[in-house]
Amino acid sequence: MKITVNVDCTPEEARAFLGLPDVQPLQEAVMAQMQDRVMNSLNAMDPESLLKTWAPLGLQSMEQIQRFFLSQFNSAAGGNGKK
Repeated sequence: MKITVNVDCTPEEARAFLGLPDVQPLQEAVMAQMQDRVMNSLNAMDPESLLKTWAPLGLQSMEQIQRFFLSQFNSAAGGNGKK
């Protein structure tokens, strides 16, 4: 014997019938907070702030990194590290 039951109701009605809590206000609050965080992180993506983050001492630190790599490449190639 096979019995089929079709229930036609909205999600809100099913949630109330099963005794589940209404989490829509909580979801809206969380989504608003997530939207604020995403917008704030997008503001940090401007080129000036990225450059300040990546190179805190400006071009001086980039030149130091360049000199370090050049000396390492020269010593690996058998040079004495000088030009």
